[in-house]
Amino acid sequence: MTTWIGVISFLVILCCSWLPGSLATYNVGVGRADCTGPTAEITFMGYAKLTQKGCGLHLRQFARAFIFDDGTSRVVFVSIDACMVGYSLKNAVVKKLKTLYNDTYTHENFILSGTHTHGAPGGFLVDVLYDITELGFCADTFNAYTTGIFNAIKKAHESLVESHVYITSGEVHANINRSPASYDQNPEEERNKYKYNTDKTLRQLKIVRASDNELIGAINWYAVHAVSMNNSNCLVTSDNVGYASILLESEYNTNSVIGQGDFVGAFASSNLGDVSPNLNGPVCVNTGEACDYVTSTCGGENKYCIASGPGKDMFESAEIIATRLFSKSKELLSNETAQELSGPIKFIHQWVEVPKQAVDIQLENGTIQTVKGCLPAMGYSFAAGTTDGPGEFDFKQGSSTDNPFWNIVRDFVFPPTTEDINCHYPKPILIASGRIKVPYNWQPEIVSTQILLLGNFALVGVPGEFTTMSGRRMRDAVKNVIVDSGGDSSTEVVIAGLSNTYTSYIATYEEYQLQRYEGASTIFGPHTLQIYLSIYKTLAEALIKGQKVDAGPVPDDPDKSKLLSLITPVIFDSSGWFWNFGDVLQQPPKSVKVNDTVSVKFIAGHPRNDLMLEKTFLAVEKLGDDGKWNVVATDANFETRFIWTRTSFIKAGSEVEVQWQVRNGAESGTYRIKHYGHYKSLLGGIYPYQGTSHNFTVTSS
Repeated sequence: MTTWIGVISFLVILCCSWLPGSLATYNVGVGRADCTGPTAEITFMGYAKLTQKGCGLHLRQFARAFIFDDGTSRVVFVSIDACMVGYSLKNAVVKKLKTLYNDTYTHENFILSGTHTHGAPGGFLVDVLYDITELGFCADTFNAYTTGIFNAIKKAHESLVESHVYITSGEVHANINRSPASYDQNPEEERNKYKYNTDKTLRQLKIVRASDNELIGAINWYAVHAVSMNNSNCLVTSDNVGYASILLESEYNTNSVIGQGDFVGAFASSNLGDVSPNLNGPVCVNTGEACDYVTSTCGGENKYCIASGPGKDMFESAEIIATRLFSKSKELLSNETAQELSGPIKFIHQWVEVPKQAVDIQLENGTIQTVKGCLPAMGYSFAAGTTDGPGEFDFKQGSSTDNPFWNIVRDFVFPPTTEDINCHYPKPILIASGRIKVPYNWQPEIVSTQILLLGNFALVGVPGEFTTMSGRRMRDAVKNVIVDSGGDSSTEVVIAGLSNTYTSYIATYEEYQLQRYEGASTIFGPHTLQIYLSIYKTLAEALIKGQKVDAGPVPDDPDKSKLLSLITPVIFDSSGWFWNFGDVLQQPPKSVKVNDTVSVKFIAGHPRNDLMLEKTFLAVEKLGDDGKWNVVATDANFETRFIWTRTSFIKAGSEVEVQWQVRNGAESGTYRIKHYGHYKSLLGGIYPYQGTSHNFTVTSS
């Protein structure tokens, strides 16, 4: 009898091991790589402010890769400290991966998602409208991002190990809705389903190595714009979510400099379209009064309505938001009740030409109407900016009527057609970007749509910034289809924002009617969300049922050498008479204490001569008891700042200021500051140099 029971038990286990939802472990690889773009004289992407050009470095940019494999199928998710990503960038990475791994990693099983920092260099999207404020294509940015993403995936590939993966979530108060007037346009019954007008849930995947139960990685998704650092900032930074990643990785990679260590922790973007980290909210900075609720103006002007907080300045605000995210993530990582993922890994992908899509919707009176997508176009309120970063001129949010003056300017260049005007109604069109093909496409028309399934966890890669309610509708729609199609009823659905293709915003139909910034930037017209819901529901059903979908039309990827660029190259560097590169212009004080800021200035070359990937422009070193100097901080630390200044354009002179804030926890002892760089000679060669400050002491009081 005992023998038969044993045989039956074995057969049951063997049988069940083939059933969906039975796999308890995956092969998982994690990897991180430096992808910091040019830190000087390249305009940042996000605020669309031509004057916001890089002048140094606050936090390095990293790409963080996570590979999941069940023995049959493999997927990869990468979060990069960049404003967003585009098809051309992802395609360049896929091509590099193909040289090493053939077709292991393709557009179909690979989601690339930007964190949405507005403090990083642009010029990499290959669409004119998105690169125009950076003076065109920037090869340095594009190549740095490509290299970093590729290296992160390569490291993850080489670290694959049997692991357990857990899903958990918690509430974090680190955001507000920056367009509550738009959110209020959504049906009251729908709004009443939710406690807040933003998603305050942080969703986390926890990855634990099976052999020793060692934590090796975590991915957190949270809806918040990475705009704690405002548009007056000129230091390259990964902002609040990037610093949250640094805090998390530093917690588990003890005694490692930032960017090193085996544990990889990401804070990735989600449905952040109308979500701000500036918790004090908008206020008229010229009067202290409240801004107009609908137009976000002060006395009719939008430039004075600015949101800030919760700190006393943008650096403190970024740190507060980052710390809240990090603290919740750390708490969740210690959660013993997290649900372990189980089941097969699947993926599905489709290219979609959105302006050619049509869907049926049911009107309030019960009749069915066919609606369609529009050629891309940006509305007037797009130019107004947001309360996180107002635009220029006299544009206002909530503009549903056009302006005769700007219409003349618009129509002189590229006028919209009657079809465009009717399709985008009630959006007054400022830029008919879908009609402009000079010198090449201004905005994408073909987008990437994608779902990755890890057992009972679905990751929905969306090509833009979904607003809070748009994301909620998408999560519900995908979840319902998964369950109705025979999938696991416990499936958790997460939106991976700004993935694969960037197409600005996706507002709900109701939010679109008010034409604030988000609606004006919904480029495919008022029914964009309905089209996406239809597409993703089809993908979800096919994914669960094991059906194929048509691959769709592949976007064009133009020759990078032929792209427009007005960015001035580095001609040469000069140290000036009687000086050498690396010479110290300003030495540190002999003694400092906690909360002091040490400042050292060096004769420097241009930072664009070498981006110093996987290196550093600076080092704070402490003298050890053994007489050796040990690095305690680099340019990736929050407490350091690397500030570059062109001292003479004609004579090609530069200087660098290295700042280090002595924080609590700094040990007493002897320190020094070093600067590393490269200069370009008049004959064109690029050569390394370094400089070292005098020693100084840090005291506890």
